[in-house]
Amino acid sequence: MNEQIKLSAIVIAKNEEKNLQLCLLSMSKVIDDIVVLIDSSTTDNSFGTASSFANVNCEVVKWQGFAKTKSYAVSKTKHDWIFWVDADEELTEELVDELFQFKSSNPQFDCYDVARRAFFLGKWIKHSGWYPARIKRLFNKQKVFFDTKEVHEGLIVNGPIGHLANDLNHYTDPNIEHYFEKYNIYTSLAAKDLSRRGKIASKVDILFRPVFLFLKMYIFRLGFLDGLHGFILAMFSSSYVFTKYAKLWELSNKK
Repeated sequence: MNEQIKLSAIVIAKNEEKNLQLCLLSMSKVIDDIVVLIDSSTTDNSFGTASSFANVNCEVVKWQGFAKTKSYAVSKTKHDWIFWVDADEELTEELVDELFQFKSSNPQFDCYDVARRAFFLGKWIKHSGWYPARIKRLFNKQKVFFDTKEVHEGLIVNGPIGHLANDLNHYTDPNIEHYFEKYNIYTSLAAKDLSRRGKIASKVDILFRPVFLFLKMYIFRLGFLDGLHGFILAMFSSSYVFTKYAKLWELSNKK
């Protein structure tokens, strides 16, 4: 009989007091060790919320960027198998049951991806290219590592990837104000990442990429089936791309 696998989880948070309760509660039964890193610029009671859970190791840290901070979180975990969860995410009951089964299994892969149900302005976006949008989240820290991207960081995996059958809930943007609070930060980080990789913004990038993205999300990926939510999401996403490349163009001119 295989030895029972123990699972760790990592979460990073800044002003996530409202989300952390749901996030950590969803993991409390199946995850053996949870590392929560709180950004030192946090102004709410995220630390107190996380610390109230018995299996949580909570620490306040100076922000080093997404990838470096998450790599540090991995270094604080007790077990080899890690589930990476964002503070605004929740394990569904079906996913919890699947992870219990995983703990009694003999893993065939070093990394597994999971489908995410992303909720935008309170609605699950089933189209627009947002679902299932599988992402690598369960991994063996001895074999898999974070990349160095400034934003939308991911995992570097050498070899095939397994698939978890059940979903992760992602409460990404509960309101428009929240969306635009992230908007300026994320577009700047994305532009800097492109610049660091030697990319230069062209007129095509600025003029046509936003239009193409809108058409892809709203028409080709059936965003219109998501109703007004789908239209707003496609408009915001095209604006995001426009702003990202406009900022890249600005960085190029400064150089």
